[in-house]
Amino acid sequence: MAERYPPIEPYDKGMLDVGDGNQVYWEVCGNPGGKPALVVHGGPGSGCTTGAREYFDPERYRVVLFDQRGCGRSTPHASDPATDMRYNTTDHLLADMERLREHLGIDRWLLFGGSWGSTLILAYAERHPHRVSEIVIPSVTTTRRSETDWLYRGVGRFFPEAWERFLAGVPGVPRDGDIVGAYARLTEDPDPAVREKATADWCAWEDAVLSLEAYGAPDPYGGRPTAARLALVRICAHYFSHGAWLTEGALLRGADRLAGIPGVLIHGRQDMSGPLHTAWDLARAWPDARLIVIEDAGHKGSEATRDQVIGALDRFATTSERR
Repeated sequence: MAERYPPIEPYDKGMLDVGDGNQVYWEVCGNPGGKPALVVHGGPGSGCTTGAREYFDPERYRVVLFDQRGCGRSTPHASDPATDMRYNTTDHLLADMERLREHLGIDRWLLFGGSWGSTLILAYAERHPHRVSEIVIPSVTTTRRSETDWLYRGVGRFFPEAWERFLAGVPGVPRDGDIVGAYARLTEDPDPAVREKATADWCAWEDAVLSLEAYGAPDPYGGRPTAARLALVRICAHYFSHGAWLTEGALLRGADRLAGIPGVLIHGRQDMSGPLHTAWDLARAWPDARLIVIEDAGHKGSEATRDQVIGALDRFATTSERR
């Protein structure tokens, strides 16, 4: 069994001016002369966590983490209704990642992250393949509208009581209507009580979808501090209601651009929020990727997921920065 590496603290950190009035928080830990790796967090809007540092051997990796626009320690924070979400899109985040790479003087880096993070990783790698050395993704998603529709409608057949409550949070929206778009509008309502109720209803649904999983916290959404929950739901609804500004299926169709980039895809067979078929389709479209299916894991992963992630990162730590 692979154990996480001991907790470490950043040796450098700062706020990067990315334009549009946004400041993106970043930090670097591990070995300043080590192999560069970027942690791309999920959500969208979750923010980076200290635990993500512990997947990397601090003697061999130079680990970069950042909070995407509007969340974590980045400013302005999306929990503030005055924050303009027009400047928070997939293209903005991809540009921020490139600006951060240039700011830190990194030529190429390994990319690590799951869930929404995997969507952003794939979009970045397909746009800048020469800047990516390897990719490790636990919990694969590509944020197709079909995936979003499954998460906020289709999977409701397994949780009908919770889904009815989720639907009731947007009165007047038909069962086959744009539920995510309706929630996005509620998160922009001038009344703070309306925003807070929409946030609570959204989090209750997300937690219900993950409720059958044996690993991880029972309330990964609802258990967050108030400001973090408000930002997370506002950003999620904003991105998902716009299809992440990606043409449907674009990341799978563009997987040929990943040729030559070694990848490890780690996905739980029991993942109700992001079923295995997306990871399967990506592995078929990306010949240099290896898909590992974890039988006892869902979206939150398991001990076996952790072992595979650490194993992949350890193996890639020994490869040359340049192929």
